[in-house]
Formats: sequence, structure tokens, C-alpha cells
Amino acid sequence: MKKYRFKGILQNEGWIENATISVDDAGLISSISSESQNVEQVAGYALPGFQNAHSHAFQYAMAGIAERHQAGKEADDFWSWREAMYQLALTMSPDDLEAVATMLYAEMARHGYTQVAEFHYLHHDIDGKPYANLAEHGERLVSAAQKAGIKITLVPMFYQRGGFGLDPQPRQRRFISKTIEDYDKLLTASKQATSHYSGANLGYGVHSLRAATPDDFVRLLEEKRTIPFHIHIAEQLKEIEDSISYLKKRPVQWLLDNVNIDDNCHLVHATHLIEEEIKGIANSGANVVLCPSTEGNLGDGIFPLKQFQSLGGKWSIGTDSHIGLNPLEELRILDYGQRLTSHNRNTFTDKNENDSGTYAIKQSQITGRKAMGNTNIKYFAVGQPFDAVVYDANTALLAACSIDNLLSTIVYASDSTWVLGTMVDGKWVVKDQNHSQKEKITLKFKETIQKLKVR
Repeated sequence: MKKYRFKGILQNEGWIENATISVDDAGLISSISSESQNVEQVAGYALPGFQNAHSHAFQYAMAGIAERHQAGKEADDFWSWREAMYQLALTMSPDDLEAVATMLYAEMARHGYTQVAEFHYLHHDIDGKPYANLAEHGERLVSAAQKAGIKITLVPMFYQRGGFGLDPQPRQRRFISKTIEDYDKLLTASKQATSHYSGANLGYGVHSLRAATPDDFVRLLEEKRTIPFHIHIAEQLKEIEDSISYLKKRPVQWLLDNVNIDDNCHLVHATHLIEEEIKGIANSGANVVLCPSTEGNLGDGIFPLKQFQSLGGKWSIGTDSHIGLNPLEELRILDYGQRLTSHNRNTFTDKNENDSGTYAIKQSQITGRKAMGNTNIKYFAVGQPFDAVVYDANTALLAACSIDNLLSTIVYASDSTWVLGTMVDGKWVVKDQNHSQKEKITLKFKETIQKLKVR
């Protein structure tokens, strides 16, 4: 049994000041009280750990190095960036992937994420042949999460086609499952991979509408698995144009007309929507996963959040290509994009909540948990794992802050130096800005990147 006394802990109803959380040997909360004896004093405010609802771990190796643009050449956009990403995908061994993912997940933990949904499509060897263990890379991602001390929802992707009506390109050879039967075998192997770590579970999905035949897409969704379903959709204008040309409908329009999506579905990006599609997603109960730092970096566009929220739409956040790793930065970019386009400041509000910080945390937390397969809506509750990010109460703005303004001060005014530490299953994974395995993980990452020669 371990007891931690915080300056405050955040509950759904607001802050509890000077609160003690007792944690049993399994990392589950056994009590929340005002007890002050025989406790570890923590000069910080505990928020529930963040969920990163969209990650491509291998892309962390190229974060920040795709920013050289040649004058006079054709536009550098998502599609040219994708070619650079394909080249990276063709270089990594299982050991390389594990080293990069471990570093990434450790950095996620340092910024306050305690669980990640790994949207995983790097399945095969460099020649495009399946490994003897079909989930070799999935198993390495689970191992990386375990080493880094965070939880993972492994989401292996069905990636069958090279585009709408197109065969796969040679550069996509590591991604491909030719049939649903092949994908089912991969999914079964991936489930076995998650069994090696108690902090791992499974989701499923299709990379995008363009990555599967329409018939197989419908067939896969009709199986109605109870694990979370994830898909990229409507991220780029060219994707919209290609969908209209091939399917005779926009991507989200086709999705709404051909399958029954519900709150088990997580639509990543969904950047370019018309009014009918916005209403259709919200009315279906499906969730949107927004990745503002990556969407900005790639020039994707701005999701119509204000209208989506007005219809009761639910959203979570992810870091996608990992150009940014701070969850609060994702929330701020998301909010400020709406403020800049609407010329209003009340983006993160609804009829029940008028405090922007409170609303942002509620949306990202509860919908983010659904993306992981976790339906618990209580921030901290007896019997639940104690996963938390703790913000330094001695930071000048927090030390001088009233309790009413505390959460929005953290959401809008903080940077990563305010994070006192991150706890998973009641144990410090990061404390005083240092990950418990920082030196070992960083050394392996540096050696891997030097070998890959990608930076």
C-alpha cells in the first residue's frame, strides 16, 4: 500500500484540495481521503493522465527533419511528405522500431500521457514478407510501452490497397494484408502480443477508405467487434476528390451511407467536412480524433469543431507524427485555430460548461479513454488504476492561483517544465522531469538513429 498526499486532485466535479490517494500493490486506488499521516507529500496538482488517441511511433524518427523546402520546386505538401515517410518505413528493423518507440513513449510520459493508441501499419519485413511472428512489430511496440512505463492500445491496421482502385505501391509493401483473412490472422497475433503486458489491450481498424476495397471495408465493419475501431478519413482535399471520382461520394458521406458507425468508431482527422457530414458523425455517436500539431505541420486544414460540438460531437487528441508531444499544446492549437477562424473566444464551452479548461479536459479525457477501450468516465475512482500527471504547485502562477482558475491556468498558461511528474499504476514513471529509465532509453535511441542515418 502506498499513500500520496497532493495539493489537489481533479475530479469530474472539480478539485479536492489536500487530498490523499491510497494505492494498493496492483496500482489501483483503494481510497481517496484527507489522511495526512504516513503519506508521501507531493507539492503538486494531480490530473488524470492523458490519452494519446493517435500515434505512428516509427515517424518519431523523422520529427522536425522534413522542413527543408526547395525554392522553385513543386509544392511541398502532405503527399510529398508522405514519400519521405515511406522511405523511413523501408529502413526500420524490429529492433529499430522498438528503440524509437521506447524513446517516444518515454517522452509522452514526460509530457503527461499515460496511455497511447498505436495506429500500427508497419507489419512486414523490409522485403514486404510477413515475419514468422505475424505481430513481430506489434509485439515490439507493446514491449516499448512496457519499458517506457505507459499503457498501450495496439491498433493494427487493415491496409490492402495503394489508393482508391489502385494496387499497392512497392513503397507500401510493409503495410499490406491482401485479404480480410490475412488481416484476421494479424489481429489474432496482435491480441497475443498484447497478452505479454498487463498495460496493453487491442483495437482494430482500416488505414483509410482508400486503403481497402469497398466490399471488404463493409464486410470488416459488419463483424461488429467490441474493441475500438480507428480510421483515417477526409484528411486531405485530394482524398476528397479521389473519393468522389472512385466512390461517387465524399469519404465521410460514403461511410455514413454504407456502414453503421457508432460510439465505438474513432475517425481520425475528418478535416474536410460538409454540413451533412458534420451532423451525420455527431448523430451517429462516432468520435473524432484530432491531432492539431501534426495537422498544422502537414497543412491538412482546420476541423469544424465549433459546429461539431454544438451538435454534441465528441473528440479526443493525438500526436500522430509527433512533431509535438505536449497534450496541453494540442488543446491550445485546437482552440486557437477555432478562435482565429470564428473571431470568438468561447470555443471550448457548451450549455453545461463555461470554463474552457474544464471543458477541454473533459472532452479529451473521456473520449480519449473510449479510444483506448476504457469506458470509465470518473477521473479518479476507487478500484481504478491511479494514472496521473502532476503539475508543480510551486510554479509562480499556480502558487498564486485561486482554485476556480487553477485548471484553465494549467491548460492555457503552462509549459512542459510545470510537469512535476507522471504516475502509472500508482508509481512514478517520471519524477522531477526525469524518466526513471532516461539514460538507458536515450542511449539506445541515439545509437539507432545514427545507424539509420535519417537525421
